[in-house]
Amino acid sequence: MSGTVRLTVAQALVRFLARQYTERDGRRHRLVAACWGIFGHGNVAGVGQALVASGQGPGAELPFFQGRNEQAMVHAAVGYARQRDRLSAHAVTTSIGPGATNLVTGAALATINRLPVLLLPGDTFATRPADPVLQQLEHPGAGDVSVNDALRPVSRWFDRVHRPEALVPAALQAMRVLADPVETGAVTLALPQDVQAEAFDWPEEFFAERVWRVPRPAPDADALAEAVTAIRAARRPLIVAGGGVHHSEAEEALRSLADATGIPVASTQAGKGSLRHDHPCDVGGIGHTGTAAANELARAADLVIGVGTRYSDFTTASATLFADPGVRFVNLTIAPYDAHKLAGLPLVADARAGLTALTSALAGHRVEDGYAAGYRAAKERWETVVGAAFAPEKESDRPTQTQVLGALDAVVGDEDVVINAAGSMPGDLHKLWRARSRRQYHVEYGYSCMGYEIPAALGVKLAAPERVVWALVGDGTYLMGPTELVTAVQEGRHLVLVLVQNHGYASIGGLSELTGAERFGTAYRFRTPDGTFTGEPLPVDLAANAASLGLTVLRATTYAELRAALAEAREARGPVCVHVETDPADTAPPAQAWWDVPVAAVADRPAARRAREAYERGAAARRRHL
Repeated sequence: MSGTVRLTVAQALVRFLARQYTERDGRRHRLVAACWGIFGHGNVAGVGQALVASGQGPGAELPFFQGRNEQAMVHAAVGYARQRDRLSAHAVTTSIGPGATNLVTGAALATINRLPVLLLPGDTFATRPADPVLQQLEHPGAGDVSVNDALRPVSRWFDRVHRPEALVPAALQAMRVLADPVETGAVTLALPQDVQAEAFDWPEEFFAERVWRVPRPAPDADALAEAVTAIRAARRPLIVAGGGVHHSEAEEALRSLADATGIPVASTQAGKGSLRHDHPCDVGGIGHTGTAAANELARAADLVIGVGTRYSDFTTASATLFADPGVRFVNLTIAPYDAHKLAGLPLVADARAGLTALTSALAGHRVEDGYAAGYRAAKERWETVVGAAFAPEKESDRPTQTQVLGALDAVVGDEDVVINAAGSMPGDLHKLWRARSRRQYHVEYGYSCMGYEIPAALGVKLAAPERVVWALVGDGTYLMGPTELVTAVQEGRHLVLVLVQNHGYASIGGLSELTGAERFGTAYRFRTPDGTFTGEPLPVDLAANAASLGLTVLRATTYAELRAALAEAREARGPVCVHVETDPADTAPPAQAWWDVPVAAVADRPAARRAREAYERGAAARRRHL
């Protein structure tokens, strides 16, 4: 019979986390590879002391990274987990109160994107020696509620460890959810600060190495046969590749299916790069920010084969894109919840296992030559659009936003990682970017969260130190959260911040104009006597700000200077900022499909009335797939 070891709850948790692993395809990974933290009275004497006791530097049981903003720490952890195909994650520890509530946005992002992160917020006293304590929320109708309960709806698993012995089942359940490809997302263990410091005699078995195997479930034979029958009968099939292709490392299996059958492949934001951009079957992004080639195919498709996608409204163009009266869906996904969407035939399986099974069962089947020739011609036409958007008239001109992407396209290596999130740039990237490897394209568009890019870039760099990582941000995003640049400087990590100065919220400004709100409140300009924000641009110098945080800064004013600066930044050491002020001219191709943003039904201003008329025309095409 094994013995026990006396440790505090926090010490036990750190030791436990250091001995958890995932395993897939015979390869083992640390499940929780490091911990981010900002310390306050709710975690400094518990988790903080435990991390010190566990060792520091290369020999630490649980390596530690010093964050500057709690939300950003979660974003960094999410970037890490995505780069590691969800097989390895980071923990994030905070104090009680505002430190804990700052986790909520990052937790929502992680859960919506189905990416694992372990949250360890401090909590108020379980024993209530004084009530209330500093930063405690007093709920007059519920004495057991704390601010950490705000994390419940955005967590895939939530538990509060009120007693030391409760850590054992709570920690095991937390690991189960983190490692489960269906259930994964934000996992929260709320830790009352007195319980963190309490001692307990732990069974030694609790600290034994534990391996959480990540399976590759194969599709049900009957469901596979039904899917194969549907695909063989289809004349205009289309594959929609989602993020599940990447998480399952199923890119080669997808390529094999496309090579064998000639079925074209369109990609969601999360799935872009599932095929290289120059593969004959790759037709680019799909949906509101997709390519003309992909969306033409979607409108005519009689069968849509979704692989690892949750069919967001951007993918379906708010239920207007798949227009053929008889269109049907086959949904290959590991998550039953997604498999039944759009009244589809559910093919519940790991993406790689399911694609491999489909390729074998479809042996000898190919789409008609005319169909293949048609989509390849459409792909070539779209490449002409991309070239026009990327190229400036003169290299001495100030670049537009799409020309910034063109300059970057000319400089990046195949294994570089390009990161973006909210704003107008994700749409431009989805339409135009030429993805060259499986993890080069990293756009967070499940939560579309401003402030994700910089910390996520640091997380990706920690996961893949050999790669050059580019964080693309506008001025609005930069002002929301540049803090983790200080951590990048502290850690000496080479990442490149491409800082695009366009004096406001360009994306929402355009949407505001389209919906009749006349760009109200979207420009970064002085207020004029009439009360509007239409004066001169604000005299902010974001490049100087980046330099003050410790970055090497390269300023570019023309396309030629930008391209040279990007090339120099790629070869630099440490964090670098390339700052460019863009020409506001819109050189991006317009949206290729509709998106439902409701417009005022009654309005006096002509702009809103015109917008409502356009909205009603778009909404008329919505349908339910039953």
